Amino acid sequence: MSTKLVTIPAGVEVKAENKTIIVKGPKAELRREFPSKVIAIESADGKLEVKAKDKTAFARALAGSFTAHIKNMITGVQTPYVYTLKVTFTHFPMTVLVTGSDFQVQNFLGEKKPRKVKLPAGIKVSVQGDIIKIESADLELAGKAATLIEQATHVSGRDRRVFQDGIYITQKGKVR
Repeated sequence: MSTKLVTIPAGVEVKAENKTIIVKGPKAELRREFPSKVIAIESADGKLEVKAKDKTAFARALAGSFTAHIKNMITGVQTPYVYTLKVTFTHFPMTVLVTGSDFQVQNFLGEKKPRKVKLPAGIKVSVQGDIIKIESADLELAGKAATLIEQATHVSGRDRRVFQDGIYITQKGKVR
């Protein structure tokens, strides 16, 4: 069996219940399910053991993936992940608004109807001028929100060298 160890830093509490991992830290609490028949996750002596029950390459790779996800969760509950996006326009000045769990892009390429994005729960979005910052303890949620915002302003059917209007990710998942 292949075993991967994850050390748990001081101030972070990790519980392994069946196939669910709960990570509590000073900034947040994350919960994630790791469903697999070939992986066993156990906590012992301030460490978390991710064991591959088989000797197959798939089981070893899955153990490595689960270990990376758990390490990202431990990092996220200590300091949030931050994605930075930039609003660029050359033809039509666009404005962006955050209202509750909705993100709106108004006047994109002169469109009258605003483009809306439903943001996932568990993230914090702030707009300062042409810079958008997305913060979350969950790396995947922050990345999903940044991708949804970027895709909302995707331009198709026009020359990308001329029409460079849009919202683009400039920094990915930096720990603040």
